[in-house]
Amino acid sequence: MSLIPNRFLFRVAYPCCYHNEMPREDEECLLDLPNACRIDNFAGMDNAKSFADVRLAWNELGIGIQVKVKGKEQPPAGDPNRPRGSDGLTLWLDTRGDRTSHRASRYCHQFHFLAAGGGSDKDEPLFLQSKIHRALQDAPFAEASEMPFRCELVKGGYRLEAFLSAAVLHGFDPAEHPKLGFYYAVRDQEQGEQTLSVGAEFPFAEDPSLWSVLELVRN
Repeated sequence: MSLIPNRFLFRVAYPCCYHNEMPREDEECLLDLPNACRIDNFAGMDNAKSFADVRLAWNELGIGIQVKVKGKEQPPAGDPNRPRGSDGLTLWLDTRGDRTSHRASRYCHQFHFLAAGGGSDKDEPLFLQSKIHRALQDAPFAEASEMPFRCELVKGGYRLEAFLSAAVLHGFDPAEHPKLGFYYAVRDQEQGEQTLSVGAEFPFAEDPSLWSVLELVRN
């Protein structure tokens, strides 16, 4: 077994497709992103399997993300006090995308979209934002009311979708800064953790230099 994961040996600039039909006003579907928006994490290079389909898109209003998790036998479980240990998605975004520093700036955001953990019985979806460890400066915090977020249970898993508006993304400026730093981790208590690239053996949660590039492109 290689000491260095194969996916650590190269960095990918992922194209993020332009999608003007978001957020939608449909009560049942917030985004409905096509297959062209799928983000491939190349898990097969390290003999790993993916259990989540992750898609991103953008327009002048902000960035949309859609995740579908499959292969579950139990309902998702979450704890607002342990977002990184709950079923759901953690997304890191740097609206400047410099990736030259090992410590986060005020443009670096850490968002948690939990499939469960909200409500009195902790069985409702929940959005959280938290500070990035060792950050030089913290990004402004977004209110839950500013983040359109939905999660639907489906057979064998769940589907979550969220729209990150320009109001919650400090420094979001597609015209001047079309390249963003980004990373994701989808956590599942049955199947483990799926990441964009390297796993927990690297400090990706606090080191923006390990993140990939998300390039905002027009189709």
